[in-house]
Amino acid sequence: MTNQPFEINGITIAPGTRSTIDLPAGRLYTHAPMSIPVHVISGKKDGPRLFLSAAIHGDEINGIEIIRRVLKLPALKRLKGTIIAVPMVNVHGIINHSRYLPDRRDLNRSFPGSEKGPLALRLAHLFMKEIVEKSTHGIDLHTGAIHRSNLPQIRANLDNKETERLARAFDVPVIISSNLRDGSLREAAAEFGIPMLLYEAGEALRFDEVAIRAGVKGIINVMRSLDMLPVSRSKSTKHIEPVVARSSSWVRSTDSGILRAMVPLGARVKKNTLLGVVADPFGDTEENITTPFSGIVIGRTNLPLVNEGDALYHIARFVDIQGVEAKVDDFHEEHSAEASQSPDPESPII
Repeated sequence: MTNQPFEINGITIAPGTRSTIDLPAGRLYTHAPMSIPVHVISGKKDGPRLFLSAAIHGDEINGIEIIRRVLKLPALKRLKGTIIAVPMVNVHGIINHSRYLPDRRDLNRSFPGSEKGPLALRLAHLFMKEIVEKSTHGIDLHTGAIHRSNLPQIRANLDNKETERLARAFDVPVIISSNLRDGSLREAAAEFGIPMLLYEAGEALRFDEVAIRAGVKGIINVMRSLDMLPVSRSKSTKHIEPVVARSSSWVRSTDSGILRAMVPLGARVKKNTLLGVVADPFGDTEENITTPFSGIVIGRTNLPLVNEGDALYHIARFVDIQGVEAKVDDFHEEHSAEASQSPDPESPII
């Protein structure tokens, strides 16, 4: 069946074409206009309408590079349906290298937004009206916060069967079955019945080549699962059956001082495993940081300077911990091997 014309912000994209559109996002106090760039690829044949979004938090830049690489894929010439790519949702935060908007509001706690009110609510409303409500599926790309790294993982509402199917198709070793947060894009999309995945990997303000490659592959896998792209016939394609965690929690510092971290991201830990030591600058006092339960490290701080109560290690609980550890090792081996091959001009080294 032939695809239908697609419209964003009053601009029509005909089937078999692609176009970049600027969504007006108000003006700066300098009178300079701001806009959210959107790239639409409309396939010749009918199919799902998938939105790809990144940098809802303006310091989370891995997703920008993931979307750039996806948009350059030769396979998109055979695309069924429509891709709506928004690599920089929070343009204000991108400019300022900040997670937040200029008024310090979190855009991902402002959905579905409103036409009036603070800037965050207006931008959220614009994104919902012009992007989300016109889509059938979505993938939102994130990283850890500043000075924190996340193991590549999918967070999704697994109570929705279609969402669970796509989460498993993405092909990362860990899926976190997480509840919907008030004001989040995931919650707003769910209200419209739109299955959506949240991909977490890497650290804010840094490119992570393994996380980027895994994100590109994951999006391709989801598009194949949705029949937007033809299924790969490569025999070398290796699928990782993910393991689901139903709960996770952060281990926090019990004292202020200098952290000597001892456990890497992705490590399997048993209850009471020593994660690190927090000491004062003179070494007179030391506090051991241990795990309250067994699990896998899915997030950790990269900053040795900690205050009492700071989040240090994010641990997810699994029934089969050894199985998860093996999948994480296989995942890193596969993507690290790819990243260490001859330099790709499309892959920046940062």
